[in-house]
Amino acid sequence: MGENFDITTLLFLILAVVIFLRLRNVLGRRTGNERQPYDPYTTQDAGSGPGKAGGQDTVVPLPNARDDASAEPVKTVAERVEKFAPKGSPLEKGLTDIAKTDAEFDPEHFLSGAKAAYEMIVMAFAGGNRRTLRQLLGKDVYDGFVGALDERESRGEQVESSFVGINKADIIEAELKKKVAQVTVKFVSELITATRDKDGKVIEGDPKKVREVTDIWTFARDISSRDPNWKLVATEAAN
Repeated sequence: MGENFDITTLLFLILAVVIFLRLRNVLGRRTGNERQPYDPYTTQDAGSGPGKAGGQDTVVPLPNARDDASAEPVKTVAERVEKFAPKGSPLEKGLTDIAKTDAEFDPEHFLSGAKAAYEMIVMAFAGGNRRTLRQLLGKDVYDGFVGALDERESRGEQVESSFVGINKADIIEAELKKKVAQVTVKFVSELITATRDKDGKVIEGDPKKVREVTDIWTFARDISSRDPNWKLVATEAAN
């Protein structure tokens, strides 16, 4: 009986080892249909299932603070300036001096901001918005604008103005005086404007006519200051 028991036990052990090896070969092999491990920090691919377009919920990916793959390459000073000034011109020198002193200065970005400021200032002056003007104008220009507003209001006059758009904006002068950068822009814009007296009669302009206006404005900023804002410090009407 002891000999038979030993042989039977040995056979079961051999059979168990064979079955284990076969199961391991099957379970350890990938077929390509396995479910991928869930990663809560990875955006899921399109398809059905929880968090996908075909399921009950929709995952809205949050934008990254910085995407190196899509970030614009850093431009050199020469690359930033060449598009806006002829080589060897005083304008090129002025823009280059500013860009070398202020690493954040880019003529393209500056011009975009100048156009936005131009519209804001024109409309603030038409509407008598002193608060906006104070934020965007240098002291001397602000005093001049407010003086004109005071006279207009004392006569009971009102200005109706609609900003159609800017047709053209070009940087025509640039200079760095000690730590103060000055950039002059020539704007060609279209406006609908009319001034009415206290009785509502139009005394200047035409409320139904689009008029082309050319302005030459100079913006300045102390680049040694932490304040990144430029202010309008001089104006000139070309027409």
